[in-house]
Amino acid sequence: MRAARMVGALAITQTAGYGVLYYAFSVFITPMSRELGAGVAELTGAITVSVLVSALVAPVVGRGLDRYGGRGIMTAGSALGAAAVLAWSQVRTVAQLYLACAALGVASAMVLYEAAFAVLVAWFDAARRARALLAVTVVAGFASSVFLPLTGFLVDRYGWRQALVVLAAGYGLAAVPLHALAVRSRPRARAPGRPVGAALRDRAFWLLAAAFLTQTGAVAVMGVLLVTYLITLGHSPLFAATAAGLLGVLSVTGRIVTTGLQARWRVSLITAAMFALQGAAALLLPAIGRDPAGAVAAVVLFGLGFGVGTIARPALLADRYGTDSYGSISGALALPITVAKALAPLLAAGVAQVAGYPAVMAAVAACCVLGALALMAYDRRGRTGPATDPEHVR
Repeated sequence: MRAARMVGALAITQTAGYGVLYYAFSVFITPMSRELGAGVAELTGAITVSVLVSALVAPVVGRGLDRYGGRGIMTAGSALGAAAVLAWSQVRTVAQLYLACAALGVASAMVLYEAAFAVLVAWFDAARRARALLAVTVVAGFASSVFLPLTGFLVDRYGWRQALVVLAAGYGLAAVPLHALAVRSRPRARAPGRPVGAALRDRAFWLLAAAFLTQTGAVAVMGVLLVTYLITLGHSPLFAATAAGLLGVLSVTGRIVTTGLQARWRVSLITAAMFALQGAAALLLPAIGRDPAGAVAAVVLFGLGFGVGTIARPALLADRYGTDSYGSISGALALPITVAKALAPLLAAGVAQVAGYPAVMAAVAACCVLGALALMAYDRRGRTGPATDPEHVR
């Protein structure tokens, strides 16, 4: 029962965390632009700073999670996140906004998926881990669907500054006590694993890094530029936004399918197949995307793999390296992956201006295929590490 309560609590805090600390930012760009007198690109740079800061502090947070467990770190991180959103509501300059978003980045590293997965991996044996990860990510997969319209309503009703105050209060009141009361401290007995230094010398680690870095960059590009590209193909803004909105729902579908298939096939091969499917979808979009049905079909194919990497990465890391140093190893892997997530859309926007969106889609497809090939190479060479994980659910 205690384990179930922890999973339920993390599902709630991940949904609220992603909704408030990440997705809500896009709703505030237009009203902030008017009041702060800054351009969209200048303001968008603030959320890029947040993502980059979260990448830089991820290894430090990971080591802390291994040593102390999740309760203290996630409780402090949720308090910091609420305080950062409250500070954001009071900014008067772009420089102040960047400082507030830097604090958001630190908080995000302490409370979002990487931290939550470290807690779940530490407490659940291999048989139950997949279900725990799925339960949290299925609920949190609807964060954008819940918080984008909610934030829009608050901004329309109260203005952007007061909306941020409401979000800060709501997040703090929900996440701080849930992390403090439901998240368990470090287990006394954990599955043996390799230290982070040994993992960094392991070729399989770098195959995983290559796989998830390339696919994460591709997903980030589609998440940011898909609406714009669909409009460029001749669709209305409403159709483009609606079609792109399918990505969130389909990411949940893909996670459920992937978890169900794990009983018959290895995670690495399932994930490679999903990445390859995304590559095919990216290549199809320029060819069939001018037709509404074709555009939806391509988005559906890409969306099925949209959230697969989220649950595949912790499963693969824990299976190969055990759970004792999972947080440190995961944090080391998160650094380049999160940097790719932050920078890939900016690079893709530049490519679109110079060479057009078909070139961007070709690059997205190439990244997905590279990710699939890296996972296939990992499957051939990487299944020789420690894969035992004795039951230790409390």
